[in-house]
Amino acid sequence: MNARPRPASGLRFLLLAGMLLADDLPAAERPPFLEDPLDTRKAVAPTPARSVRKPGLGDPCPADARAGQAWSLLEIIDQALCHNPQTRQAWANARVQAAQFGVAEAAYLPTVNLNTTASYGQTGSGSVSQSQLQGFPLGTGVSGGTFGGREQFRITPSVSLNYLLFDFGGRSARLENARAALDAANWSHVSTLQNVLFTAVQAYYQLFAARSALEATEASERSSEEAFEAAAFRYEVGAAALADKLQAQTAYAQAKLNRQRATGDAQNALGVLANAMGLKPHASLDIEPPAFIEPDAERERDVQALIEEAKALRPDLAAAEAQVRAAEANVRSARSGSLPTVSLVSNYAYSDSSISQSFQSWSVGLQLSVPLFTGFANTYQIRSAEEQVSVQEATRDQLDQTIALDVWRAYFDLNTTRETLSSTNDLLASATQAEKVALGRYKAGAGSILELLNAEADLANARLQHVQARYNWHIGKARLAQAIGALDPTEIGASSRAVEKKTNLP
Repeated sequence: MNARPRPASGLRFLLLAGMLLADDLPAAERPPFLEDPLDTRKAVAPTPARSVRKPGLGDPCPADARAGQAWSLLEIIDQALCHNPQTRQAWANARVQAAQFGVAEAAYLPTVNLNTTASYGQTGSGSVSQSQLQGFPLGTGVSGGTFGGREQFRITPSVSLNYLLFDFGGRSARLENARAALDAANWSHVSTLQNVLFTAVQAYYQLFAARSALEATEASERSSEEAFEAAAFRYEVGAAALADKLQAQTAYAQAKLNRQRATGDAQNALGVLANAMGLKPHASLDIEPPAFIEPDAERERDVQALIEEAKALRPDLAAAEAQVRAAEANVRSARSGSLPTVSLVSNYAYSDSSISQSFQSWSVGLQLSVPLFTGFANTYQIRSAEEQVSVQEATRDQLDQTIALDVWRAYFDLNTTRETLSSTNDLLASATQAEKVALGRYKAGAGSILELLNAEADLANARLQHVQARYNWHIGKARLAQAIGALDPTEIGASSRAVEKKTNLP
């Protein structure tokens, strides 16, 4: 007997199962409406190079590759934010927390499960007459009689629903925990963006500091060469001792060595900048020189007001505060684990067979679940959650003290650098004049070689100190802005974009 075709109602249940299981597919095969049905990614920045705190700014990453163009400081910053792995990692962590937030939100929706059993088999029956059984010894086979069998196909799908109605705040506590963790991840992303931005700014100015130091050593080498030629000439005409020539030659050789070291330092600085930009170092990398902004007393007085805002602006402190809130919510979630829950439950089942009539059943009711004894597991879960709050509070307080120290140091370092820059201007001017006088006196026979060499050494030192102070002031401005949590490209000379100050943060 042939089994009849698979029941159409069973196929409908299989189609339903396929729709319900579609959200388990890989992202590339998932229907668009199931990619983010709870719209959690709107709480995360759309790109790793921008913060969710600045939704008005677009993606700074260029769509096309650059070729044969000089990089400005602001372009270097954008390049670093786009291609530094740290920003992508922090952004991915924020997206992970957004997905976890979606998991917590899903607890407010019912769960639906489909179970289906399909089976195939045969049933058989037979009969032997009484006369056939008589006269046969035990163990002898019997032939004849009537036997029959029926094939059977059965499908039994069922759908069950479970909807949590009340759990004494556990569900809301888990949602608050996920929300606070997402806030912490977003603030950590902002902190990472500022760190990467500062690294790029620092590498940029250190590159030109190294190049300026190279120019200073080249100038010192030329001065030492001129002094050596003067000493050699005076020795040849008998106006100076051999010791003068040898001392000048030694100073000239030392100046060459300093220039060679400065050349290597400049190449290393270019490699550091390229690495910060996410590029491979190469000598053809063209960088625009910085536009210097001289220290302004009025601008420096504004720094004091920014110090008071540090605790409100630092993203890492905001992330630590969010971690405290997440830990507190976790305590509430742990406490709810020892309390009852009330759920709405429902079930529908359908059975269809090829040899019998189909039937269906359903039920709807309330389910009360009371944890009577968990082996004290929940007791220790609550204790662990409470101690975790203490850990996060201590971490926040430690960071609070660190921030105060960071701002204090950065502020006074910047003031010292500003005063140093003014002093090195005077030092360079006086050392330049003294070297000219000493060289003239030596050529005229009125000065000694030691006087000339000392003047040249003072001039070389003044050049290097002036270069360091000039670029350290710009780096110090960026470091103070980072310590405050308000790193702004316009404050470090990158004002090529016409944007307001408060919208320049990444």
